Amino acid sequence: MNNTTFSARGGSACGGKHVAVLMGGPSSEREVSLRSGRAVTEGLRQAGYEAMEVDVKERTFDLPPQVEAVFIALHGEFGEDGQVQDILTLKNVPYTGSRPEASRIAFDKVRSKQILTRHGIPTPVFEVLRPGQARTLPLPVVVKPVRQGSSFGCHKVTAESDWPAALADAMIYNGEALVEAYIDGKELTVGIVETEVLPVIEIRAPGNNYDYRAKYTKGVTEYLAPAPLDAAATRLAQDLSARTYRALDGRGMGRIDLRMSPDGRMYVLELNTIPGFTETSLLPKAARVAGYEFSALCDRIIRTASLD
Repeated sequence: MNNTTFSARGGSACGGKHVAVLMGGPSSEREVSLRSGRAVTEGLRQAGYEAMEVDVKERTFDLPPQVEAVFIALHGEFGEDGQVQDILTLKNVPYTGSRPEASRIAFDKVRSKQILTRHGIPTPVFEVLRPGQARTLPLPVVVKPVRQGSSFGCHKVTAESDWPAALADAMIYNGEALVEAYIDGKELTVGIVETEVLPVIEIRAPGNNYDYRAKYTKGVTEYLAPAPLDAAATRLAQDLSARTYRALDGRGMGRIDLRMSPDGRMYVLELNTIPGFTETSLLPKAARVAGYEFSALCDRIIRTASLD
């Protein structure tokens, strides 16, 4: 590729645009990524693209020679942490989503929360624990790996008896754990495509605990789209999400997770630079409320593919 930006208009209707969808990957989120990738491939085909599935099984991969752009549907390590973005930059192939350094920062919950704090964006009080260090935050807390996704190793802890096992599980992934104050109240999420902030979604999970099972088991969690918030709360959630996206240098797409306390205060948890595209995923739900069918959403995102 000589162009640094993929500027397809109308997919194969204007001569054929060949797109590779990267899915799978070597991380613990492989199965979720495969589901996302298959859905994206079908969506792109419906939008008129020559879309090809590329199942990434290791940290190296080859692209079909005719590929003009890549839609990254890899979740977790290697996909969201800047590694695959570095590889595609070296291959000189435009790709969807954030740049390498922005991906690394957003995937690291500590680095991203430090940036949010510097920008005056509210986020729950937190601390980082390494082996042998004691927790100083009072219960309830949420403990999670510093660099991981899909709620792997993430636990809400309300009783001291549950703390050792929860901490040990969170430590498995990176050798350290992020502990943050648990914000009781509503779980919210806001998707962004390019610079468009999508409608707010409220997530009602069993026990107000949006864990792996609640995320990926159909029918377990209730999603209210748009969220039944008043106008002021809706604006606040969208404004904080837009500020987070800019502060962390998001590009192309993203999804910001927030908590809203009963008194109306909101806290940003994180930016997901490569949100899910499964049948239960939140970005497609929000886009549908905004008027984008799934194929149109995939089309709009692949048009943002770039090396810039």
